[in-house]
Amino acid sequence: MPPRNARLTIDTAALVANWRRFAKAGGAAACGAAVKADGYGVGARASAQALVAAGCRDLFVAHWHEVEALTGIDARIAVLHGFGADEMATALASPAVPVLATPAQVAAWKPTGRPCDVMVDTGLNRLGLSPGEALSGLLDGLQLDTLHSHLACAEIAGHPRNELQRARFADLAARIPARRHALANSGGIGLGPGYHFALTRPGIGLYGGGPAPDGGHLAAVVALSARILQIRTVAAGDSIGYGATYTAPHDLRIAVVALGYADGYVRSLSNAGAALAGDVRCPAVGRVSMDMAAFDVSAAPALSEGDFLDIDFDLAKTAAASGRSEYELLTGLGARYARVYT
Repeated sequence: MPPRNARLTIDTAALVANWRRFAKAGGAAACGAAVKADGYGVGARASAQALVAAGCRDLFVAHWHEVEALTGIDARIAVLHGFGADEMATALASPAVPVLATPAQVAAWKPTGRPCDVMVDTGLNRLGLSPGEALSGLLDGLQLDTLHSHLACAEIAGHPRNELQRARFADLAARIPARRHALANSGGIGLGPGYHFALTRPGIGLYGGGPAPDGGHLAAVVALSARILQIRTVAAGDSIGYGATYTAPHDLRIAVVALGYADGYVRSLSNAGAALAGDVRCPAVGRVSMDMAAFDVSAAPALSEGDFLDIDFDLAKTAAASGRSEYELLTGLGARYARVYT
């Protein structure tokens, strides 16, 4: 296979360290892991293998086709979207369990006599049974393992909806028999023991996004680098890139790298992102295009064509600079990287 011109390096030790931090914060609750969307863009199988080796026993995906990547991994896998009518056979043949979210799904699954999870909506108004549906007798006779709900505002610690949802879910948990109850995602774990119940479901935090449950900083999991295709001098007064959005204030030494919005280095980082040559910050100059971006490397004279240039991909800073969420940045990473797991 030809070499790749962009690299995505995933620090699995950092991933595991983040999971352990959430597991510790969750107290007696079991700590699962969301590995949907190909492990938030960093690789579902490699992420799951590292987490399961560290003690994680519950994995969460969104779709049935995502289960295939986890074949042979010793963990319980739950599919958060339940199943459609055309997915019933797939669900029955799968080692994974559905998280039932509608009365129709419950009615279709109950005759199978097989275990399942159920999602109840306590205020997010997304997927899930209403509390009334969940308490109506609909779940009677169902082999219910875990009852779930999902917080709408977990990332905003003081938001009143958090307590509203916690109280609603606690009431449901007291009235609906289940082996376990689960409410908290990454942000929810940091809200305190009242949100932990028996199982937590961290996602973005495992991959370095958002604050740690104790309010500190999580370990960085993802690093990007891209090959320098050309180094050129741009004269003062000349523009760089499509739309001529950047004009050189003086002569500049520019590195054009093999990285663009097709790789998830989003267009809104034009004139806002940066690369790093050791301790030297090299600002992005000009518009990010599909396959290339340009950086001012005037202060890094040792760089040469063919070298790999590290890209500043600190999630919080890059989200602020690009106007994209940390979730978007991670899950938008493209398929053209050479993925290196350390």
